[in-house]
Amino acid sequence: MENLRVLILAAGKGTRMKSGKAKVLHQVGGATLIEHVVRAARSVSSDVLVVVGHQADRVKSLLTDVVFVDQTEQLGTGHAAMSARDALKGFSGELLVLPGDVPLIGGDSLEQFVQFHRDGGYAASVLTAEIADPFGYGRIVRRSNNDVDSIVEQRDASPEILKICEINSSIYVFDTVSLFEALTRVRNENSQSEYYLTDVIGILTSRGQKVGAYKTGAPVEILGINTRQELAAIDRFLRNQKCEVLMADGVTIMDPESTFIDLDVQIGRDTVIHPSVQLERGTVIGEDVTIRSFSRITNCRIGSRSKVLESCVLVDSDIGEDVSVGPFAHVRMGTTLEDTVRVGNFVEIKKSRLGRGTKSGHLAYVGDATVGKNVNVSAGVITANYDGKNKNETHIEDDAFVGTNSTLIAPVRVGSGAFVAAGSTITDDVPPEALAIARERQVLKEGRAPHRKKK
Repeated sequence: MENLRVLILAAGKGTRMKSGKAKVLHQVGGATLIEHVVRAARSVSSDVLVVVGHQADRVKSLLTDVVFVDQTEQLGTGHAAMSARDALKGFSGELLVLPGDVPLIGGDSLEQFVQFHRDGGYAASVLTAEIADPFGYGRIVRRSNNDVDSIVEQRDASPEILKICEINSSIYVFDTVSLFEALTRVRNENSQSEYYLTDVIGILTSRGQKVGAYKTGAPVEILGINTRQELAAIDRFLRNQKCEVLMADGVTIMDPESTFIDLDVQIGRDTVIHPSVQLERGTVIGEDVTIRSFSRITNCRIGSRSKVLESCVLVDSDIGEDVSVGPFAHVRMGTTLEDTVRVGNFVEIKKSRLGRGTKSGHLAYVGDATVGKNVNVSAGVITANYDGKNKNETHIEDDAFVGTNSTLIAPVRVGSGAFVAAGSTITDDVPPEALAIARERQVLKEGRAPHRKKK
């Protein structure tokens, strides 16, 4: 929206969370609270300012394309807004103010709220909601013409005002010039010795300026987070909502209650998600994929018709089409599995590429390797990539066969069509089509077995 800027207040510690990290750094739905709020803010304005204080560096590291305002002392919401005065110098449009802990707020609701403010010609507007149990919230006291008279906090409310069920969301739109003029008159004469942004409303109305209240039809959107219980409740709400959207789009989720899917995960139709699966941030899954129970997948692309069997961990990797992974496999750190690859039980693949049709059926470790097409990596094979100081690369070319319990000491290359005999320790390159046998000769001592048993 033109001539609109957004100010997000994210400097507080969040004492009731009883946490060593700032409240806005806690996560729901696979993203931090501040990331959710910034995403909503950007839907109405490209000019977003974020007030930071407690653990400012960690908050700054999460966000891009925003202007940061440092509040070195946290002296209340009014003081936080005043901290942005220099950053907003010369701006005379409207300022949308959001707390950093309302992850459910939607862009459409914010746009409607700002439009209400503009249509009414208000100096300030408050986004409100009517809820059945308003305990703990500031109450909205309206005038006879339905404009706002004041916002009264729970602890200051009379019995009559406590009957009001319309609450303050702490989301506001201000005429920027009027806001900063009023902030100069805010005092910290309260039990917390803090400067409250809510006092601006009373100051504006006392000067005869109009303050509007826009009651949202979706009270859930303004829910803030102050406790771990509220954090869990909103996380559960978001994840249930995500499952509902996916199922409506043609994804089978066998048990939504035990399935954890981050909000940005994409899944194609006819994919089946079994119970107790975690699909985390950055993951994109194609059509007709099967994800079995107890698997965790983070920041991966999985092609259509692939299968991830029970108890797999996949991280930061690219899985092609018609691939089978697991059970009990670990794929990580930028691995690429091309189409029709098979990675079986208790196989770990790290920072490697496996070509089309290659198989590593069980009990193998492939790290820092480039493996060609139609290669067989047998049980117990290890690419020994670490020499105690450096990571070294292994190259296995197309159609090679690496026998059971072989160790490839990197850096080393196994040529196209080569065969490494079982139990070999390969320290030198194997030419194409060669047979490599690198193990001690078998020694037989006739008749000794009974003697050993007797001993």
